[in-house]
Amino acid sequence: MKDMADYDALDAEARRILHLNDRGGYTVPTDGLYPYQWNWDSAFAAFGFAQFDLDRAWVELETLMTGQWASGMVPHILFHQVDDRYFPGPDVWQGVGPIPSSGITQPAVAAIFARLIYEQAPEESRDRVMALWPKLRAWHRWFMDWRTDDAGAICVTHPWEAGRDNTPEWDAPLKRIDPQGVGEYTRRDTSHVDPAMRPTKFDYDRYIWLVNLGASVGWDDAKLKAINPFRVADPTMTFILLRAHRDLLALGEALGCDTAGIADEIAVLEAGARSLWNPELRCFDARDVVTGDWAGCVSSASFLCWGAGIDDAETAAHLDRVMAKVQYGVPSHDPESPRFEPKRYWRGPSWAIMNYLIGSGLAAMGKPQADMVRDHTRAAIEHHGFAEYFDPLTGDPAGGSTFTWTAAVWLGWASPNARG
Repeated sequence: MKDMADYDALDAEARRILHLNDRGGYTVPTDGLYPYQWNWDSAFAAFGFAQFDLDRAWVELETLMTGQWASGMVPHILFHQVDDRYFPGPDVWQGVGPIPSSGITQPAVAAIFARLIYEQAPEESRDRVMALWPKLRAWHRWFMDWRTDDAGAICVTHPWEAGRDNTPEWDAPLKRIDPQGVGEYTRRDTSHVDPAMRPTKFDYDRYIWLVNLGASVGWDDAKLKAINPFRVADPTMTFILLRAHRDLLALGEALGCDTAGIADEIAVLEAGARSLWNPELRCFDARDVVTGDWAGCVSSASFLCWGAGIDDAETAAHLDRVMAKVQYGVPSHDPESPRFEPKRYWRGPSWAIMNYLIGSGLAAMGKPQADMVRDHTRAAIEHHGFAEYFDPLTGDPAGGSTFTWTAAVWLGWASPNARG
């Protein structure tokens, strides 16, 4: 255990990383590997900035929303400046928004952090959040229009959309795709990071095929819904949007905004979340909407239920079982599964952002596991730095370094000096 001077030094380093990755109005996740503005990364960055620079926190969210499409969708990448260190770039995506962008979205954590930041300083923040609220409402409405399945769960239409690119939940749906016509391309990610820590070529071929499919129809939501073979009801998207919807409603009521319809949508999302209960697994699971098949995976996404206001004793038992096998945070995939890989992206590593979403949800519902999740995250960062993600068994840093969202989670939650 470190003394408080050591923690103060880690706080200072986390602030330095946020400034290091600041590009003037938006942050990049880390230089080189991810040289653009990513959607949920940016919302976490705002959370981090809010611990010491309230204005900069709001600027981060405001810049993110400048990329919102006419449909209400907020893209997962905004290409503010061309940078050939990342593939696929704007020429491949062919986004149709006001800023060059990707054609898919990411988990809607922005409203979660907008509420947290607003409640930190209501008088100073009122005008800023008032301007953002209708844009967040339009984005949430887009999810309800284009990403719900018949049960009310939120679907992903590309593995990148959930933010959990190569999780085993996508294995079966991806196997159905024959990536003909993808052609030759040069990945940039494996020039920055050990390929053993990244998705495989099998995965990447299908990622690019799905990008090309979307671009071929101009990212028309109705056309894509009819032809896209990848549509998976996902715990990540469903639980996060449910939590964000609750926060959007609370914000709207505090601000005097028109909240009509949000309560009804929350009821739809609650039913959708419960539809992700796999009775054989006895846990929340992803479901292939095309085939109806379960993924059969206990993942970190399964444990987002508490943040969405859904308690479940059997899921808590899974969390206890999983956490007994690791030392450095919630693994992204069950360590007892044959598909567990402790250093390969979303097939096993622990991510500070997921730990935060899980831990804060547990705390909100008064669950004893909340402190354990925070302590694991604190240990990973204090012993192994501000990595993109961590081996949950050894704590070894993996992926990119000097990572924005890990620094933000430290400042806002994991540090002993954090307010929350």
